[in-house]
Amino acid sequence: MSRIGRLPVEIPAGVEVTIAENNVVTVKGPKGTLTESLPVEMDIKKEENRVIVTRPNDLKKMKSLHGLTRTLIANMVTGVTKGYEKVLEINGVGYRAQKQGKKLILSLGYSHPVEMEDPEGLESVLEGQNKITIKGIDKQKVGQYAAEIREKRKPEPYKGKGIKYADEVIRRKVGKTGKK
Repeated sequence: MSRIGRLPVEIPAGVEVTIAENNVVTVKGPKGTLTESLPVEMDIKKEENRVIVTRPNDLKKMKSLHGLTRTLIANMVTGVTKGYEKVLEINGVGYRAQKQGKKLILSLGYSHPVEMEDPEGLESVLEGQNKITIKGIDKQKVGQYAAEIREKRKPEPYKGKGIKYADEVIRRKVGKTGKK
């Protein structure tokens, strides 16, 4: 058995899980509603206040889908109860971020400011001019949007300038040295 796949997903109070045909799982909670179409091969059952995922056989594909399906359901339950957030930091002289309505405007040393629109269901919050927090209930969308913002100016290894995740460690390199 898959170590992760065999664990039941606990459903906290205030969260409603419905499983439709073709494994379309809908999770409603205090922060919103998430719907996901999960692999049809897996058998998803709701028993009292928990969701149990079982696999039909021990083929390699089924084993890998087993843990994935369980984790996706667990992420949906966590998303509608607590939500997800990613924190990005901007390092560099003159690098900063501004917020105008749903637009995030980044000054990253280019000849023009970079404008990004917050996707549906996500919110970007600024703390000062150098810290961006992406909040939402869908873990995948939060991570994707944070990656797209980071992509605009990745951190470079010599001075550490650019946009990095708050928990990311930049491996620094030693620059050139002059001749003697």
